[in-house]
Amino acid sequence: METAGKKPLVSICCLAYNQAEYIRKALDGFVGQKTSFPYEVLIHDDASSDGTADIIREYAGRYPDVIKPVLQTENQYSQGFTNISGTYNFPRAQGKYIAMCEGDDFWTDTGKLQRQVDFMEANPECSLVFHSARIQVEGRALTERWMRPYRGDRRLSPEEVIDKTSGYPTASLLFRTEMVKKLPDYYVNAPIADIPLQLMAASRGWVYYMDRPMCVYRLGGSYSWTELMKQGDRQEKAERYYRQMRQMYREFDVATGGRFHETAVHAVRRIYFLTKVNTKDYRLVLSRDYREFYRELNFRTRFFIRLEAAAPGLYRLMYKLYHLGQ
Repeated sequence: METAGKKPLVSICCLAYNQAEYIRKALDGFVGQKTSFPYEVLIHDDASSDGTADIIREYAGRYPDVIKPVLQTENQYSQGFTNISGTYNFPRAQGKYIAMCEGDDFWTDTGKLQRQVDFMEANPECSLVFHSARIQVEGRALTERWMRPYRGDRRLSPEEVIDKTSGYPTASLLFRTEMVKKLPDYYVNAPIADIPLQLMAASRGWVYYMDRPMCVYRLGGSYSWTELMKQGDRQEKAERYYRQMRQMYREFDVATGGRFHETAVHAVRRIYFLTKVNTKDYRLVLSRDYREFYRELNFRTRFFIRLEAAAPGLYRLMYKLYHLGQ
């Protein structure tokens, strides 16, 4: 790929913080893309203390026309700047498209960008294209090994995206840059960035899913959002997350003139249920009122919920034995 002097067609946006153990994989996945067009890598390091910034500098020196870092000396997130992508990456994106990937995830298919861009170029009414992912667990956990929300390539309606039953890998998202040049309040105020991006795309048209695992979602990294949510008062964090997400959907409903009101209300109800799963409020989880959401859980999750609810002592013993064996 020749990039010197050429405007990129895609801007890859990446956030990194204390991911020295993982960041090379992410960067290798970026620079290893085989494309017929130039692209850039906009990476923001939030004052890492573990050598992540040094690795980014190394790659920027090797690929100066591609990798364009912002290396903070003071942690912005701790200063209250939660909208890092919208503040530091999106505004400097030169590409027609933006591809997302966090610093602890990575791409595994060298044709990923070409495949997604070809589809978007051929379908100008499509607002977002994404794909499945392989899950790589750090440590030991009983979880699915694939993040595969659908079976087979398919076009998704706005309602299916707004009220989805399964997560979409952030490292799979590719959308038009113009979508994020003016960010709505429901994006800026949200506790996470990927879901409001999906809502923005849904409000603009249809979305396409490629049933091909072209990235790895790393679960359980030390500074991942999932792991940070487990620290401290887990219940209070989960309840705060629910309140923030409820507000996000309310702001989305206002911004879209109520076009997706019933769908947004139903999505909030699902998030409330999942909050109760995470905080182990099994009385509510197993109640008839939330049966539709319970049935959406995979078999393994349902099995362990029922086991812990019926025999908590046996569950704790099995959990201890499993983790002692790692």
